[in-house]
Amino acid sequence: MEFPVHVGNLLCSHATILRTECPYLSTQIRLDLNPSNMSRSSFKLVCTLVLCLFCGQLFAHNGSIAYAYPLGKIKVDGDLSDWPKETVKYKIAIHPSDTKPKNDADFSGYFQLGYNLSNQSLYVAFTITDDDFIEDTSRNVQWNTQDGLELSIDARHLLSGSGVASFMCSNTLHTINNALNDPFASKANWDMMEVAVSRHGNTRIYESRIQLGKELAVGKSVGFDFHVYDKDSDGSFSWSAWGKGAAKYRNPNSLGDVIFLPANEKLAAISGNINWNQPKTTKLPSLIRFIALDNPKVWTTVEVDSLGNYSALIPAGKYKLSLPDPYFKSEGNVYPTAQKEPVIFVAKAGQKTVAPIFGIAATPVADLVPEKGVLLDYNAATPGQIDHFIETYQDYYGIPGVSLAIIKDGKLLYHKTYGVTNTMTGEKVNDSTLFEAASVTKPVFAFAVERLAERGVIDLDKPLYEYLPYPDIAYDERYKLMTARHVLTHRTGFPNWRTMNKDGKLDLKFTPGTAYNYSGEGFEYLKKVVEKITGKKVEQVLQEEVIAPIGLYHTYFSKNDTLIRVAATGHYDKVPCNKWMPEYPVMASSMHTEAKIFTRFMCYLLEQKGLKPETYNIILSKHSDYPDDVSSQKLKVPTYMGMSLEIRETRWGKTFGHGGNNGDFTCRFEVYKDLKIGYAIFTNSNTSGVLLENLHKFLVEGKDEAQ
Repeated sequence: MEFPVHVGNLLCSHATILRTECPYLSTQIRLDLNPSNMSRSSFKLVCTLVLCLFCGQLFAHNGSIAYAYPLGKIKVDGDLSDWPKETVKYKIAIHPSDTKPKNDADFSGYFQLGYNLSNQSLYVAFTITDDDFIEDTSRNVQWNTQDGLELSIDARHLLSGSGVASFMCSNTLHTINNALNDPFASKANWDMMEVAVSRHGNTRIYESRIQLGKELAVGKSVGFDFHVYDKDSDGSFSWSAWGKGAAKYRNPNSLGDVIFLPANEKLAAISGNINWNQPKTTKLPSLIRFIALDNPKVWTTVEVDSLGNYSALIPAGKYKLSLPDPYFKSEGNVYPTAQKEPVIFVAKAGQKTVAPIFGIAATPVADLVPEKGVLLDYNAATPGQIDHFIETYQDYYGIPGVSLAIIKDGKLLYHKTYGVTNTMTGEKVNDSTLFEAASVTKPVFAFAVERLAERGVIDLDKPLYEYLPYPDIAYDERYKLMTARHVLTHRTGFPNWRTMNKDGKLDLKFTPGTAYNYSGEGFEYLKKVVEKITGKKVEQVLQEEVIAPIGLYHTYFSKNDTLIRVAATGHYDKVPCNKWMPEYPVMASSMHTEAKIFTRFMCYLLEQKGLKPETYNIILSKHSDYPDDVSSQKLKVPTYMGMSLEIRETRWGKTFGHGGNNGDFTCRFEVYKDLKIGYAIFTNSNTSGVLLENLHKFLVEGKDEAQ
């Protein structure tokens, strides 16, 4: 189920017009960093294809198209009597949440839309039926604690990607979520937005005017979508979205399309087929894109069924067909989608047209993983091979930026940066660009704790509550068994991030020390303990125990002027996120660094500096087997948790390392202890998983890893 995550809600009074400035707020969900939001699951699509020939309900950019026609003078007052009676009504419940309303009286509705060129505005009106209206007047108001409406718009609607501005309507909160790097969305404010809300029994009306300026033009398309929220007194919460896709407040690909048409313009009915260029049973792409050649400001993306068929209503004109991405991924393979000759057709108003077949090469791209890892016989050609591998995977999987460094025999062997820090600005990654290291923070903090333990500052086996009680879990006596060693080996019983039980208290999954469960929550508790017993802030401890001894400079754990200047921007599906800076150090996930400087930490561990040999033996020994469900893929070699390091036993000897995933940043480092070879890679993307998974094969293990 998709959870639409928001910065806040838009304040509206019943039967009043709202025009007010909203101060900019920014909140990012971090899988590793925001304990209160770790239960959010991914969206499960409700794929329905509805084609009403002249009602315009189709699948497009994300699955939906609406057509806006010119309106007369409209007063935004919650009274829709001045709207034309012939205005098309689009149902709101095309993609509902998993929690469904009992019936139409419980929660249902429709929306209408049109435009006015004189004030360059899009008008949208929602009529909602809801027999249980909830207003949250508490101090703890959230986007999901009351009835409300979110409108999201991508006004520039660029094929290359542009930013979303989201406005929220509820009774007691208001905000705008801006895409900072987009010229339109970054300036979105309440001067460009009017909203009026009125109630009539069980019917609620939201009437809105969004001023689009020069982005509103007849014949142009814009991205548009929404969530309508329904909170009931029984505690249930549901929502309806117009088109499929998560994070509408951020991701333009999760929005539907609105096309501005002249009055009374007839549309063209188009049908067609995508297929492999030779017999093949592999799953086909689910989307195809129409790009108007006469007016490139008009484009839309249409849903394709399992047989490769699609249908659409579009304005008349000449169009080119393409897929949304240059490479299509299916069943573990990557297929190029470029056509030898452009697939073009002409759509004629009021007529049906069958587009030419869009054929995809049935042969996947070549496997770039060699039989033998390229580092085993490093020569003058190897750097070029490495660059080709990284850059090709960037193309395949849409990875904006990469920082890569390789060590051999305890020294830096190779370092290079690739791509951009932000797909919207195009700024290049360089040697100073810092990436979120996510959970790679954990072994760095663990190293500091282990140094403290060797000097007797902390006892790894002493219950942590004896140093510092933890009120959030004090109700459960089992927590008094928890030690620093349990934290460093992920055996605390804590979830990854806190989940509250039915009584609103932090919950333990099991008795500390009895099982394995990966946990960032435990590292936060241990951080507090370290600060208590040392009398120092954790960043000072890290400076003294790690940064200064190793020379791990240009590495930061919380917000500062330098970090603001050089930090890369994270991306979800190539879309830049609002840049996030940790206000305070989080020892599970807030480190920012880059590959070259991080190799100093790797070499320090490889050469077993800073700690006693017996401590290193403990660190690199097995403390927990991974549970069966820890990975979607069966582990091909013995793999287990050491002390804040993942250990693999390969035919090239034992490796140690750790991965990190903050959602819009992913990274990994690994060191082959016997070969004295290692690598560190940091990326600013959620799509880097296949690159990270295959890099150790390309560099060292080759295709025969499991043999």
